[in-house]
Amino acid sequence: MLLWLMWASVSIAVYFLLQLETDLWDFILQDSTRITWVIMGLFLIGVAISFQLTMALTNEAAHAIKLGMTVKEKTLHGVDLTHTAGAVERFFYSLKEVVSKNEQPNIEALLDIELAPYERTSHAVEVMGNLLITLGLIGTVVGLTLILAGLSSSLDALGRDQARLVSGLRHAMSGMGTAFYTTLMGAVLGGVLLRVFALITEHGVAGLSDNLKRISMVYILSDTKPTLERELRIINREVDALGNNVKLLQAAMSDSKLAMAAFHDEAQRLNQLGDDADRKQTLRDSVVLQKYYSDLLKEEIRIMNKINRSWWVRLKRSLGK
Repeated sequence: MLLWLMWASVSIAVYFLLQLETDLWDFILQDSTRITWVIMGLFLIGVAISFQLTMALTNEAAHAIKLGMTVKEKTLHGVDLTHTAGAVERFFYSLKEVVSKNEQPNIEALLDIELAPYERTSHAVEVMGNLLITLGLIGTVVGLTLILAGLSSSLDALGRDQARLVSGLRHAMSGMGTAFYTTLMGAVLGGVLLRVFALITEHGVAGLSDNLKRISMVYILSDTKPTLERELRIINREVDALGNNVKLLQAAMSDSKLAMAAFHDEAQRLNQLGDDADRKQTLRDSVVLQKYYSDLLKEEIRIMNKINRSWWVRLKRSLGK
């Protein structure tokens, strides 16, 4: 991303230099062929695609560093992938799937598959740069055609029609400007600036691929070979996971024990309440009485809500009727 921003600054400086030296923007606004408009539009689209790709590669590189540290500390089985939205996450997920089946993964093939969209996008930016050069050459041919048409018109009007002669010369000069500016823009924007943007993204893809290869070769390759040491590591991880599950089960049983003790205390309290009430009132009568009070309270609340919703009565009372 830093390289992209540096080259973007250089591109802005180049544009302002062209504007100062050749009045580039003024000619773009006055270009009747609109070829310079197409060149400028494609250049901006290529820059936008390159920026989006650079952001994605920077994010992928950060994920690769984070997951690489996790693999270094906990091996491949310790990587917890909650989602597989990016190429790095999909790469590690595929490695885990292959290793879990006791098969030997093809790291090169996996990297080619996962990084292929980024490579195609970077190649598209490069193709757009070549396309700008081609458009510049087309603009040159169109400009020469306009020059020849203008000169032919001027020669026909020489000595006979002064206004037509001036118009033909102006047409020829316009064609010369088209040939010059389209060639200049196609070469600078497409042949230099956009190609360097594509080169930056290509290096980003290659750097990400090298980083993933290094992590795979150094920290993951030992987990992909069916050796006794690998089986011991797997057994140790299973034992650790089993120990964690036993701890969770003990905690759950402890909570259940506390809940049962609380239930026992509550049952004793209710039993004691029943014993005390035998002298005055049974526990069943207490429950029935509480239910009666609850129904009475519900009825009172219903009546109060009905009174509050009777807006017509309050309106009549406010009007004195």
